[in-house]
Amino acid sequence: MTGPSGARVALSTASVYPESTATAFEIAARLGYDGVEVMVWTDPVSQDVEALRRLSDYHRVPILAVHAPCLLITQRVWSTDPWTKLQRARAAAERLGASTVVVHPPFRWQRGYARDFVRGVWRMADETDVRFAVENMYPWRYRDRELLAYAPDWDVTRDDYRHFTVDLSHAATSRSEVLDMAARMGDRLAHVHMGDGNGSAKDEHLVPGRGTQPCAELLGALAASGFGGHVVVEVNTRRAMSSAEREEDLAEALAFTRLHLAGVRVP
Repeated sequence: MTGPSGARVALSTASVYPESTATAFEIAARLGYDGVEVMVWTDPVSQDVEALRRLSDYHRVPILAVHAPCLLITQRVWSTDPWTKLQRARAAAERLGASTVVVHPPFRWQRGYARDFVRGVWRMADETDVRFAVENMYPWRYRDRELLAYAPDWDVTRDDYRHFTVDLSHAATSRSEVLDMAARMGDRLAHVHMGDGNGSAKDEHLVPGRGTQPCAELLGALAASGFGGHVVVEVNTRRAMSSAEREEDLAEALAFTRLHLAGVRVP
């Protein structure tokens, strides 16, 4: 089920944490998501292409994107070499029929990787039909101090990439105007992480509509522009008191996203 823009709405497997990658496929199928984005992390199933293929086939839920293991907790997943991680993510996407690999900019202490990151991503993109969509991040904050943890920049629009991912929760944490950021990305905006936030120093990933971000406005703009990428619900459900409550949150996020992606204006 796609909106007028042709965009499909997927569920990030990270949205069911602390439940498993396999559970994400079950929930996506039950709620009627158009597909999933696999967050490759410490869950062994998320790292196993054949296991992912079996889950996709069994639940009849396509894998639309692969999120490369870029988090602090995944530094040893699929090698400690960041370029190897991206190569494996691309190979997984190709084998699973996913159109997109989501990647974060390097941590600042990954100096060699950061120095060649922009050129390296272009080189890899030239070798495949899979899109490498580089995601906006945010400064790390503690009290009144700010640490610039990403290089070349947490604001990926300051560098030249072929494709971008815009994440609304990250925009809230960086206190950026996400509509302006998406406009700067222009037709290179290929992928959206739909969540919400209140501008906290913590990356909140709230259910859309529960924070202060212009989630509805961005979805409406995507609908009006004929956006044909994927919109991925990436929310934090760790505080859910039960599996049923988690599923309710994910159903609400799906309904919100579909409604506004269809260009429906709600007072």
